[in-house]
Amino acid sequence: MNRIQEIMETMKSLEKELIEELQKKENNCFYKIQGKRVCFDKETKKSHKTLATRLHAYILYASSVNVLTVPIIWLCIFPIVFLDLVITIYQSICFRVYRIPLVKRSDYIVMDRNHLAYLNAVEKLNCAYCSYVSGILSYAQEIVARTEQFWCPIKHAMKLTTAHNRYRTFIEYGDAEEYRKRFDEVRKDYSDLKEIDNQPLADQNSRP
Repeated sequence: MNRIQEIMETMKSLEKELIEELQKKENNCFYKIQGKRVCFDKETKKSHKTLATRLHAYILYASSVNVLTVPIIWLCIFPIVFLDLVITIYQSICFRVYRIPLVKRSDYIVMDRNHLAYLNAVEKLNCAYCSYVSGILSYAQEIVARTEQFWCPIKHAMKLTTAHNRYRTFIEYGDAEEYRKRFDEVRKDYSDLKEIDNQPLADQNSRP
């Protein structure tokens, strides 16, 4: 394992550790998760309600710039919903053919801010919108990452601002021998993923 891959493995391990530590905060934030519902203790919920901005005041004192840009923001919902539909159909068909583990949509779209009593109806709606859009983009990125791993698992020569989590397994740029030697191995290596589709599928050894 080269130094770059070692660093990326360390980053992945630290990211996992960070998520675990953030989840531990549940015990110190006066809430419990029951199924898909977040429950606060009575005192905290009561306190939250006193901090909620009245709906009429929220609208009345809203910045004119914010009001004018709202339609533009919400227009983005149409391409996002279309992306959601297309990318879901795509992976449902193609990933089964290629034997790529399916991306679990519910892991990326989390709607829990509606349980916050200190948010009014408009704030909750805005939060739901942001949760959906950011979730769909993350969901789509993971689908694209697994697709790229299957069809073109080669690192770039140029520096990337950010790299998806499958990139660390890719073959070094310009290493032709390694590419020919390890292409089939790399494109099928999803051993780090928890969920694997075990259905009998078409053979993916051939590449059009």
